[in-house]
Amino acid sequence: MFTVAARLATPADIPTLGDLYRELRDEMVTLKPIWALTDGLPEPVERALESRIASPDVTVYVGEIDRVPVGFLMWFAALLLPQAGRSRMATIEHIFTTPQARRVGVGEAMMSRLFEDATAGGIELFDAVVPPGHRDAKNFFESNGFKARRIVMHRGPR
Repeated sequence: MFTVAARLATPADIPTLGDLYRELRDEMVTLKPIWALTDGLPEPVERALESRIASPDVTVYVGEIDRVPVGFLMWFAALLLPQAGRSRMATIEHIFTTPQARRVGVGEAMMSRLFEDATAGGIELFDAVVPPGHRDAKNFFESNGFKARRIVMHRGPR
């Protein structure tokens, strides 16, 4: 049997997170070629990861199997409009688990950690973006209680 866990990322994780991020990027550009430009991290990736880990506004988790990093989740809290009662919402910027480590609970461990930490901070609303065609991601989020609330349309150059 193996142990699945999610923990806070540290600066020592940056090289591994960089490798995991590049694997995410490669997967996403096959679904949405413009992904790296519209949704990806700025280059150099390690510097972007370093700034997020150091930021008090962003939280990064590392998903592990037997203490080996196989995924990450990055989220931030945003203040909603005053009409919404000045509530805060957690927005998942990126979540990724290596293909060989999927369907064993790593993503669920990271999501549980997010829900636990965010609700402890008074956050009860959560957002995530799933690109068209990524059925596994859509199913994963729906299994964690997410529902589609809008579809964002995009038009690129002709």
